[in-house]
Order: sequence, then C-alpha cells, then structure tokens
Amino acid sequence: MILPKTPSFRLDGKRALVAGASSGIGLACAAALGEAGATVTLAARRADVLEEAVLEMQAAGMDAHALPVDVSDVKSMQETIAAAVNNDGLFDILVNSAGMARHSPATETAEEDFDFVSNLNIKGAYFLTQAVGKELMAAGKPGSLINISSQMAHVGGLDRAVYCATKHAVEGFTKSMAIEWGKTGIRVNTICPTFIRTDMTRATFEQADKRAWIEDKIKLGRVGEVEDIMGAVVYLASDAAALVTGTALLIDGGWTAE
Repeated sequence: MILPKTPSFRLDGKRALVAGASSGIGLACAAALGEAGATVTLAARRADVLEEAVLEMQAAGMDAHALPVDVSDVKSMQETIAAAVNNDGLFDILVNSAGMARHSPATETAEEDFDFVSNLNIKGAYFLTQAVGKELMAAGKPGSLINISSQMAHVGGLDRAVYCATKHAVEGFTKSMAIEWGKTGIRVNTICPTFIRTDMTRATFEQADKRAWIEDKIKLGRVGEVEDIMGAVVYLASDAAALVTGTALLIDGGWTAE
C-alpha cells in the first residue's frame, strides 16, 4: 500500500502581490505568504508605511519588496503592474486586501461615499484581478488570485448597505472569472472574514451596541484577529488548494451558519 501525501503548503519559488498590504489583514497576508517561502511584493498607497512593513519582513528573514500603487486609479495601477511584471517576472499569487467602508443608514447614503467605496472595493478589485490574470494568461501560466471579501458578502448588516453591495459584487465577479479562467489553470477565490480587530474596525468596536451585536452574531464568542486569516491565505495560494476555485472561504466564527 502506498499512502497518499499531503500536497505542499510551501510557496518557495512563487511571487506574490498583496494589495492593501501596509496594515491590518493585508499585512498579515503578506507576512503569512512570506513565512511560507514566497517572494512578496507589498502594494499600497502609503509609501512610508509600506516601506516600514517591508523592512520588518526583511528583518524577519523574508523576501519582501514595496510597490506604491493606488488600486482605485485603474490606469495607473495597470501600468504599475505591467511594469513590475516586465521588470521582475509574473505574480503567481495575488491577494487583494485593498478595501474601504463608509457606514451609514441606507436612507442617508451620500453619493460621494457610494462612489468612493465602490471605486475601491469593486472597480479597483475587478481590474487588479484582471491585470494579474491577463499577465498569467499571456504567459500560459497558472496562478492563485484571492480577493479579501467579507462575511457581509453573504448577509446584510446594519448601516452597511453600500459595503454589503460591494462585497456581494466581489463574490460575483470572482465566480465568473473562476469559470472563464479555469481551463488556464488560474484559480480565483475569496476569503470572507467576520469582524477582525484592525484600525479600520476600531471605531465599530468602541460602540457598545455595535460590539454587543457583533459578539452575539459570532457563535465562537470572540471577534477575529488578523492571525485567523493567515492560514487560509496560505492554503488558497498553495498546491493544497489545487482543486479550489470560484469559492468563498468563510472565516466568520459561525456568523452565517444560521
């Protein structure tokens, strides 16, 4: 009898691009991929913070580089990605963690807030995934493209009509791209976290009523930490997930189970 062997979770020899990598979930994803052996390019708008993150990863023995880019500026972003690929080679892995929320009751949504959130969460995410996917297809190479979505892509939420709309849209284009690109060996998936303790969620956690609502919904009885996302991103990026595409990996503590 020959026992099967678990496919490798290692990412040695792979190049990864992580957008929104200067803090929070994006930075955690970059660190996780770096720990697994990938060469990681951290992309974000804040060049100073980005460089600090890169230096921290390098000090920990990881192969990390900075790429200042604004994902919501589609033309500039596409040119930046093309130049990076031309100079240093294809990205085998994409993690798109660039995202934003501006919460309000649906009756009070301002058009400028709708446009701001949509331009980054939908338009930027769509064209960033397209840009990396097109480069892989042109070279005839497989890859793993991961969009950081949300549990709010599967449910509704108080004061979150715009945010929920954008994340539902991310799920839609992720599935469609997975269908279109499957024959090329390019996998496209989402990770859908619950409320994770980051700078972006601090204001929500500081409101007693919102904190109580969150803790009641999360069946495991605690809010998420960025470390809860790290294993999932390595899994989807690796050969261990070779047959996984067009799916949403929910890391929500049971929020959407009911």
